[in-house]
Amino acid sequence: MKYPFDCLTDLVFVEEEKQIFPADVILVPGGSHTEPMSMAARLFRAGIAPYILPSGGYNRKLGTTEWEHFKEIGLSLGVPESRILKEDQARHTFDNARNSWKVLQEQHIEVKRAILVCKSYFSRRALMTYQTVFPPSVAFQVLQDDRRISRQNWFLDEEGIRWVLTEAQKISTYFAEHIPNWVKQSQNDAKD
Repeated sequence: MKYPFDCLTDLVFVEEEKQIFPADVILVPGGSHTEPMSMAARLFRAGIAPYILPSGGYNRKLGTTEWEHFKEIGLSLGVPESRILKEDQARHTFDNARNSWKVLQEQHIEVKRAILVCKSYFSRRALMTYQTVFPPSVAFQVLQDDRRISRQNWFLDEEGIRWVLTEAQKISTYFAEHIPNWVKQSQNDAKD
């Protein structure tokens, strides 16, 4: 252990992926940062997945929906409009996940593997949220935008510390009610 707070780093940041495998969809939870959608577009153009599903409702900071913001980024980077699925109602992370799952079901897109692209300090909460909503059979990979705040630098300034501690607090409160369900599901899976 290098620092006494290494456990916070492990809690908030998902371990970085060594290799990204082909998937059925690339998911981009809402936000105003451009890099997650840019990363998703690069994955799409590399043939990693046939669809990108950005999610997010109206954002005052953007003056439009987060989905529209992400769609424009995708289009500008060569992603065909027909391959950018639409979810423009979400107000928070659980909405992102629930609404995205609904869109995939309505489009009859079978998802066995999904790539989640998000800010690095948001990676654990985003992953746990999508895992809560999507069926347990869906395998997730996480690709992280760590240009500003990463597991290597979050503790070097007050902004990074504030963001990471806020995420740690959210993780510890958002999922308390889901833990018994996950345990029950795991026990049921073990019986089958």
